[in-house]
Amino acid sequence: MTPQEGAAETVPRPRGLRRWQRLPVVVRLVLSVATAMALVLGGATGLVYWRVEHALDEQLDADLATYFHQLRGDLLAGRKLGGPDGSAYQVLDAQGRILQASDLVRSQRLLTTADIASAARGATVHRDIGGLATLDPHTLRLRAQRVRLPDRTVIAVAALRRGHRDEALRELLAQLGIAAGLTLLAASYVGYRTVRAALDPVERYRRRAASLADGTSGLRLPVPDDRDDELTRLGHTLNEMLERLEAAAERERRFLADASHELRTPLSLLRAELDVALHQPRPAAELTATIRSVDTEVQRLIDLTNALLDLEQLGGTEHLTRSPVDLPELVASAVNPHRAAAAREGRTLHVDAVPSAVNVDAGWIRPAIGNLVDNALRHSRGDVRVTATIHEGNLRLTVTDEGPGFPAEFLPKAFDRFARAEASRTSPGSGLGLAFVAAVAASHGGAAHADNTGHGATVTLDIPC
Repeated sequence: MTPQEGAAETVPRPRGLRRWQRLPVVVRLVLSVATAMALVLGGATGLVYWRVEHALDEQLDADLATYFHQLRGDLLAGRKLGGPDGSAYQVLDAQGRILQASDLVRSQRLLTTADIASAARGATVHRDIGGLATLDPHTLRLRAQRVRLPDRTVIAVAALRRGHRDEALRELLAQLGIAAGLTLLAASYVGYRTVRAALDPVERYRRRAASLADGTSGLRLPVPDDRDDELTRLGHTLNEMLERLEAAAERERRFLADASHELRTPLSLLRAELDVALHQPRPAAELTATIRSVDTEVQRLIDLTNALLDLEQLGGTEHLTRSPVDLPELVASAVNPHRAAAAREGRTLHVDAVPSAVNVDAGWIRPAIGNLVDNALRHSRGDVRVTATIHEGNLRLTVTDEGPGFPAEFLPKAFDRFARAEASRTSPGSGLGLAFVAAVAASHGGAAHADNTGHGATVTLDIPC
């Protein structure tokens, strides 16, 4: 990271932004909706006001132009000056002195010095007297222009009252303000209810998830089945996460229970052997036998620990690394280490694997096959046959022996941890071999099952490949 990047990362955020981000999500969303709606309403109000004002001004200017032409015609014709209701006039000389005026503006100066000078040069002057907010009934709009009479030049000023126009605009502003305010309140309320309705599932998820802190198991978030929106998908994802967490916690509890159950016996035996060796003088031969017994128990502890750790690691599929593997080579590498032990007992290992490549994790499949072969050699008699075939996209591994088979009551729990048939309880083993095989199959998305053939036992693994 460059110094410039580090400096950019440490620049503090503006205080206003930090305060904004500390607000609850509902408040932020409602304020955002209200602000956006206020901008829209402000723009709409301004547009409506401008259009109405423009229409009223056009009409007032048209009336004023008509009145000015009438006033100019009367001046040129020498007729008596007058006008419609709400009108006023003045006739000024070039210096701005009032020569004639209507009663309404007889003493009021309508034009400034600059306006008089501009009109005297021939320009047309337009002015408004009074403002919209003054509430003055005598607000005027005037038009002034130079008029050449036969004997002199004067400035004619025609004016019309703007009271009706200003009152209409004030009423329009009031009505628009009320409508905009009510609309803003309604939009804010609807926005609040919408946001609350949208976030209610999140709050329910939070309350339900909070109960997990009490150690309650089996909890799932209340996700509706008839929807497919973002929050529903979030709920399903969280439920899947809860299932994985619960499965991980269950694996941890099982691991601890299994370890405490199985480690207690060998540790007690070790302690007893060592206590006897330490507190009673014993001949060298007995000490050697004790040490060998201790070594046997230590090896049993190592094997048991490795088996438990393997089972724990197989709790999820994230430890699998599938890759194409030659099937005959895979089976041979798992069976060959056991051929010497089989030969010592006068037994034969038969291997029948179809020439094919399978997409599996050989690091786990190989010891699973080895476990099955080892079990068959220890708990049966006669030859052992290992077959590997491909059937409908599945790898089927079968290990068959010629022994007495599994006891009928043992078959339903053959793949449970520490499950051992009564006849094999005095033989070496931890009761984790078949559990390991089942875990390997399950981690690959497959399954393992055991059965008796009438003249032996068979264990089969079906694994997608």
